[in-house]
Amino acid sequence: MDTRHRGITIRGNSAQIAFTYQGVRCRELIPIPPTKTAQKELALKLQSIKYEIKTGTFDYNRHFPYSKKAKEFLKKRPDRYTIKEALINWLRHNQANLQKSTLQDYNSAIYHHLIPIFGDLAIAELTASKVKEWLSELPCSNKRKGNILTPLRQTFEELYHDEIIDKNPLTRVKNLPNKAREPEPFTQEEITRILNELTGQAKNLIQFAFYSGLRTSELIALRWQDVDFDNNRVFVRQAYVRGQLKSTKTKSGKREVTLQPQAKEALFNQKTFTKQQNETVFHDPHTNQPWRNDQPIRKRIWIPALKQANIKYRNPYQTRHTFASTLLSRGEKPLWVAQQMGHKDWSMIIKVYGRWIPQSK
Repeated sequence: MDTRHRGITIRGNSAQIAFTYQGVRCRELIPIPPTKTAQKELALKLQSIKYEIKTGTFDYNRHFPYSKKAKEFLKKRPDRYTIKEALINWLRHNQANLQKSTLQDYNSAIYHHLIPIFGDLAIAELTASKVKEWLSELPCSNKRKGNILTPLRQTFEELYHDEIIDKNPLTRVKNLPNKAREPEPFTQEEITRILNELTGQAKNLIQFAFYSGLRTSELIALRWQDVDFDNNRVFVRQAYVRGQLKSTKTKSGKREVTLQPQAKEALFNQKTFTKQQNETVFHDPHTNQPWRNDQPIRKRIWIPALKQANIKYRNPYQTRHTFASTLLSRGEKPLWVAQQMGHKDWSMIIKVYGRWIPQSK
């Protein structure tokens, strides 16, 4: 086959064509039959490409839809680069730096919410008004809406910093205010009724929850090595989130909690079940294996106990509210309570539990 055409190199049953686009030397391999007719057609194709580049009408993706370089150039075309492609590329580049639970959240937001609504739009077509309209119809809490929006925000922030878009429409979309749930602590009489419906490991777990203030994710990650009976304290260092062991939610979350008498009693009772078996304190009584998430606790222990005790349902987090409100009601200092709860300062204590703080005379 004749190989004298400039920019064409024959390689067996394929040919490489070379051209310069946007200052970048590009080479693409094309399969062709070993005939003079095929070579002439290839020369015409290269001539057409060069003409389109010169006139500003060249579409790399149309000529070479499976080319990696085409995808790179497409990213620089906000009128052609889709939001679906941008989200997937952003996630792929950043997933190595994400916690597994965060990655699961982002995957859910991208594939179940963002791509079905915005995926087919070019990034240049997204407007603040489209996002706001979608948010207004999304049937979930404001906090959840903000979480779903996070991957889209970060994707467009990256596109803006990479100068692929001139302005970021997401800067005009503010997160909606979170409506904090009002604490509904249990009374001492309600606590007694709940615990009376429980036995063994289930009772020990819920009793410790009421009198330690730990989050459920922290409770199920507690190890015997974190328990210091001699000095009447436990150390909160880690948590199970969606089956994955990770450090506590915040730096202040890693803390030392003073054992209240009822919490200490629950731990002593629990020693019978797990002290000699495993370093994890609380186990699922059905399997005698460590818990990995809070859903089975809620379904198999918490909900049945409240029903049997004929007590209005509140979620298990209210055990934490009960702990804080009880300490404050008996006159403990808000700063100390904040430390027991794992808050960085006492502002949250004042804001959430202010009505349980006795007024000084």
